[in-house]
Amino acid sequence: MDRTLYLIAYDIKDDRRLNSVRYFLKGYSTGGQKSVYECFLTDGELRFITSKLKRLIREDEDRVHIFTMDARSRTHVLGIALQPKDPEYFYIG
Repeated sequence: MDRTLYLIAYDIKDDRRLNSVRYFLKGYSTGGQKSVYECFLTDGELRFITSKLKRLIREDEDRVHIFTMDARSRTHVLGIALQPKDPEYFYIG
């Protein structure tokens, strides 16, 4: 099962929607902070996440950006940041 690294960033206006989006994305992320999450996703997971986020947000008020990271490129990290890596398994519970 091939996974691709995505960065999912959001700016949600309403606190209730913000908490819903944050809670949902934490189940798929391997790291990140505040409103940016690192997610290794299959094509099916990306489609599911995209459709779920469309239901969680208000498209006239909120923003969500999903960036595909090129696996051939190495990310640059500073401070205590760690290189993102695809874990051997995911626990979603």
